[in-house]
Amino acid sequence: MAYLSMGEAHRRITEYLNRFCDSVLSQDGSSLKQLLAVSSNSPLLLSLADALNVFQDANRLIKQSDKYSQFGEIIAPLLRSVQNYRLGHLVDAYHAFEKFANAFLQELRNWETAWGLESLYVVVYETRVLAEKADRELASMGKTPEKLKGAGSFLMKVFGVLAGKGPKRVGALYVTCQLFKIYFKLGTVHLCRSVIRSIETARIFDFEEFPVRDKVTYMYYTGRLEVFNENFPAADHKLSYALMHCNSRSEANIRMILKYLIPVKLSIGILPKRWLLEKYNLLEYDSVVQALRKGDLRLLRHALQEHEDRFLRSGVYLVLEKLELQVYQRLVKKIYIIQKQKDLSKAHQVKLEVIVKALKWLEIDMDVDEVECIMAILIYKNLVKGYFAHKSKVVVLSKQDPFPNLNGKPVHS
Repeated sequence: MAYLSMGEAHRRITEYLNRFCDSVLSQDGSSLKQLLAVSSNSPLLLSLADALNVFQDANRLIKQSDKYSQFGEIIAPLLRSVQNYRLGHLVDAYHAFEKFANAFLQELRNWETAWGLESLYVVVYETRVLAEKADRELASMGKTPEKLKGAGSFLMKVFGVLAGKGPKRVGALYVTCQLFKIYFKLGTVHLCRSVIRSIETARIFDFEEFPVRDKVTYMYYTGRLEVFNENFPAADHKLSYALMHCNSRSEANIRMILKYLIPVKLSIGILPKRWLLEKYNLLEYDSVVQALRKGDLRLLRHALQEHEDRFLRSGVYLVLEKLELQVYQRLVKKIYIIQKQKDLSKAHQVKLEVIVKALKWLEIDMDVDEVECIMAILIYKNLVKGYFAHKSKVVVLSKQDPFPNLNGKPVHS
């Protein structure tokens, strides 16, 4: 940092205080939000932080002026947060920002219009981000990371303020999405339910009146929850909505949506084109798709093993593992097509021994009893239409539509 005189430091702090007070008094949300983004490393806040490190008595400046002192409880902890963040004291920065955020929320309650929502969005975002950074600092010191949990409690308080009648309610979905990010990070996704109930059942909310950005994020996270619950029709609806309304230039966001939408589509029998996987760098799914097309169980298992860590982190491993039944269906269908070409009159009679040999060719050892069990499951789940001739160890396939398509519906449980 270049040398900074006491006079220049005083000027910078005074300029910031004036901008803050003028933004609030003139209800200029766009200007105010730029003054609150502590983690943004903006030139304005970096310059302010350097000034605060030289001029150590900013509180006296605030108290000496009626203009500043009316917002003293808000501004003073904000300045401490800016200063501590610049010094790398992340836990202290979070503590100060949390105090500021609570004071800011109290002030927001008194504002009748929604002019302060843009600034509130920054406060909510910064609360989460600073809490994450503070937790990393605590963990590095061998202490229990607990700030993100506290941030979640504060955001629930914010949600409560916004979840009433009036123009501020349109901000509730943004806060909900930030809460989702916290709950997913902490592994406490069950806490999402109460917020979802409020959004989807409360009469004060009209989902279509929320900003598109927030609707996309909300549908993405609730779609992920439906994946975890194996409610694939609902997951398909929500994730498809997110994809359809996502900004087409936001390739990273599209990729995040597709990472969950593709397994959902696979589970209901819809396979993506290779160009889509290439465009969004999702080639970990390519072998899975090829296995489904070919009926190649070995290829599916190899793909799951190769990308196991990635699929487990995403939470889609079990979804993909259950695709084995579709792969078995495809394998039996290929055998049926080959038999049909040889002898049309006997094509619908598939010997279990033939399936055993096909699996052996794929280096998968199964005996007739195991194959019979799998075929029974395929018939039960309506992936194959037919019945067993137990004595002759033959599956007799229906002559009409022996391999029903899923047509966008999940395999029956």
